[in-house]
Amino acid sequence: MKRRRFIKTGILAPFAVASAAPDMRGVKRAIGNPLVISTWKHGLAANETAMRILQNGGSCLDAVEAGARVPEADPTVSSVGYGGIPDRDGHVTLDASIMDADGNAGAVAFLEGIKHPVSVARLVMEKTKHVMLVGEGAKKFALAQGFKEENLLTEEARRTWLKKNKKSVFPGETPNGKSHDTIAILAQDKDGKLAGACTTSGWGNKMRGRVGDSPIIGAGLYVDNDVGAAGATGLGEEVIKTVGSFLVVELMRQGYEPDEACLEALQRILHRHRNTVRFSVAYIALRKDGKTGSASILNGFKYALYRDGKNILQPTEGIIK
Repeated sequence: MKRRRFIKTGILAPFAVASAAPDMRGVKRAIGNPLVISTWKHGLAANETAMRILQNGGSCLDAVEAGARVPEADPTVSSVGYGGIPDRDGHVTLDASIMDADGNAGAVAFLEGIKHPVSVARLVMEKTKHVMLVGEGAKKFALAQGFKEENLLTEEARRTWLKKNKKSVFPGETPNGKSHDTIAILAQDKDGKLAGACTTSGWGNKMRGRVGDSPIIGAGLYVDNDVGAAGATGLGEEVIKTVGSFLVVELMRQGYEPDEACLEALQRILHRHRNTVRFSVAYIALRKDGKTGSASILNGFKYALYRDGKNILQPTEGIIK
C-alpha cells in the first residue's frame, strides 16, 4: 500500500505543482494591433520591413523572416550576415533560428557562403523533419533549395579582423555595446499570433566551429503562442547555460511582467558569476497581450519597437552601472 501510494503521489505531484502555479487566464491576446520588437539599432530597418508585411495582412512568420533578412544583407552591420566579422581563421560563419505560432522551429548553424540563414532555417522547419542543420549539411540543403553561394567577407570586415590581430573579445563587454552581436526579432500580427527569428554572424574572431545561442531554440529564441516570445543578444555561452529565452517565456507564464521576466533571467546569470561580469546579455520579451519588456546586464543596449505607427529605438538601463 505504501508503494502504491508513493507511485500515485509521484504521478500526481507534477499536476499539483502546475495547478498551484500562477496562470495567464487573466491575460488576453492582443487582436488587431500588430507590433514588432527587435534588438539594436539595426532593428529599426528590420522593423520597417516586418511591419509593412503585417500592415498588408501578412503573417507574423513572414514578417520576422523578412525583417531578419534586412541586416543579413546589410554589409554595414558587422554582427549579422554579409559583412559579419569572421572567425579567427578568416571565415564568416552564420547561425539563425525561426519559430512560428504553432511551436514549429527551424535552425541552421556554422553555415558558410549563404547570405540569408534565417530563410534556410525556415525551410528546415517547413521542408524537413529536423529542427537544426549545421555546417556542410546545412549548406548542401540550402543549395538544393535554390540558394546561391556567395562570398560574405567584405573588405571592411577583413580589415577589422586584421586590425584585431585575431584576438577574440567577449561580445558586449564594452558598456557602449560596440562589440554586440545578433538581431532577435519578435512580431505579433493582427490575429494576435506570435513568431520570432534570430540571426547572427556570431562572436567576431571566435574559434573555428563555435556556435552561439542564436540558433538554439530556447536559448537565443523561444515562442509560445499561449504566453509570449523572447529573444536574446550578447554573450551566447551564458544564454545557453541558462536556457534564457525559454526561461523568460516561462516566467511570463507564471505571472511575471515582461520586464520582470527579462530581469529575473539575467539575475540567474549574475548569480552564477557572483555579480562580477565582463560581458553583457540582454533580453527582449513580447507577451500575448502585446505588452513588451527588456533588460540588460550592462548599459548600452537598445531595442527597436514598432507600435501604433511609430518605430522608436528604446534604451535599456543596465543592471550593472
